[in-house]
Amino acid sequence: MNSLRPDLRAIADMIAPSSNLLDVGCGEGDLLAFLQQEKKVSGRGIELSQSGVNRCIGRGLSVIQGDADIDLSYYPDNAYDYAVLSQTLQTLKHPKEVLEHMVRIGKHAVLSVPNFGHWRNRLYLTCKGRMPVTSSLSYQWYDTPNIHFCTIIDFIRLCESLNLKIEKSIYVTEAGTSSNVLGNIKFANFFGQHGIFMVTR
Repeated sequence: MNSLRPDLRAIADMIAPSSNLLDVGCGEGDLLAFLQQEKKVSGRGIELSQSGVNRCIGRGLSVIQGDADIDLSYYPDNAYDYAVLSQTLQTLKHPKEVLEHMVRIGKHAVLSVPNFGHWRNRLYLTCKGRMPVTSSLSYQWYDTPNIHFCTIIDFIRLCESLNLKIEKSIYVTEAGTSSNVLGNIKFANFFGQHGIFMVTR
């Protein structure tokens, strides 16, 4: 469990012990497995890829195959203490609608978003004149799953436009350290590789 991704570890720190949780786009279940073992969380997952679902089931996790763009509408209001979406919002066709479902399904929605405003991305584009390919954005422009590029500031503005409350927010740097986003938004937008937010209606 020590290899848990820095943004996932930051998310785990926001989750209360013995709560229940829906992990949307749960991948191979690393966060779910960690929370069940370390915090006794009752977790469920939804994952688009069959290979991810198979890996989760092989680990003893309760995960179904589903598409966040379509299937979240079937979940009732306040069904979970937390609804989590990590590094997935930018890959979805309808990120605004998915965010609205997240805050409806969970009493708290916790999301991590890759920050396309990070200084390395800006420098890469300025110097090379090409879309960035970095350790955190490792795809070429023509095969990337990311279809909606956003920065930490963009996500905050989206929440404001939907009248959503940001309860907690941190950014994670390349070194894996984290700091409060709202303490200095422009600084976070420049140095943060990922923004992690706890949001409510």
